[in-house]
Amino acid sequence: MSAVDRLRRNSRWLLARLVDASVLERLLIALAAIAFSLVIAAAILVVMGHDTGLFMYSLLYGAVGTPGQIAFTLRKTTMLILAGLAVAFAFRANVFNIGVQGQMVVGAFATSMTILWLAPFLPANGIGGVVLVLLGLVSGVGGGAAYATIPGLMKAYADANEVITTIMLNFIATGVLFVLVDGPLKAPGAAAPKTPDFPAYAGFPSLFANSSSFSVIGLAIALAAVVVVSVVMTNTRFGYDLRTTGYQAAASAYSGVEPKRTTVTTMVFSGMLAGLTGAVYVVMIVGYFQDPGVFPTFGFDAIAVSLLAANNPLAVVPAGLLFGGLATAKQFVDVNLMVPKELVNGIIGLIVLFVATPELFRMAGRRLRGDDR
Repeated sequence: MSAVDRLRRNSRWLLARLVDASVLERLLIALAAIAFSLVIAAAILVVMGHDTGLFMYSLLYGAVGTPGQIAFTLRKTTMLILAGLAVAFAFRANVFNIGVQGQMVVGAFATSMTILWLAPFLPANGIGGVVLVLLGLVSGVGGGAAYATIPGLMKAYADANEVITTIMLNFIATGVLFVLVDGPLKAPGAAAPKTPDFPAYAGFPSLFANSSSFSVIGLAIALAAVVVVSVVMTNTRFGYDLRTTGYQAAASAYSGVEPKRTTVTTMVFSGMLAGLTGAVYVVMIVGYFQDPGVFPTFGFDAIAVSLLAANNPLAVVPAGLLFGGLATAKQFVDVNLMVPKELVNGIIGLIVLFVATPELFRMAGRRLRGDDR
């Protein structure tokens, strides 16, 4: 047997193992999607007359080149992990929660009001700050859960399409809260719609000076949420009911699972994670509640994160890190290179496109390993 034949046989064996193993298959699809996206981006750059090598280096350097950029990447990653968990949790139960953005905004508002209203009644020191932050986080979780309950009940008991209701509720949250923050809750003398700032002692400590408002405590909260969600989904009765409902609703109902209750509970749990996202955002990053129309679109970006992670809570971490790094790199490229930042958006879109069509990779794998099924 020639060296070429041996290489081909070994490659087919390895590819067969990868394609047949679900976890490895998803990893292979994700890596292939990233590689294909970068290849296409490089081809576009060549056509446009840009330096491909410099662009790729700038992507890497822009994401992790300095301590400040690492902090900014981790800040984005923290938010995308939390929001990605909210989306993934609902998607695993075949409930399409497109309202994570609105639930995040409501959670951020609940956190902000809790901190601002309770601050005068607590000591103005570190202990008071810890209590304020903890109560604020709890309020944010509750606010997101309460807002997510609305589309959950509508889907379960009125057969309303949750995609439509959650999208509409995004607009409602943004509009109503804008009126409040631009009216009775607006900080005196503020040029833009915003509440007064939180007390200086009510926040997370930063990792570095000038670290783009990143705190390891925020990242620790996100990672702890990953562990909790993973345990709930894999080691609890509720997680089992959730997964079986998502895979086969009729069979799960026959086995005794109450589909309506599971739908509402799933949406509530997803809203809790979305509310936590908003709570961490206002505590760690801004320190007040701002015009909800200018909130970062973490709730929508999380859909791509969840898709890349195949709705697996553990895989949300590397997916969030990838998109967080790309978001940071996009800003660096926009400032330092004469390359449109939209090209980075195109790379993200291509990654999602390739991940969304895994059957193409499975077909290619079967063909290369000599399996025509």
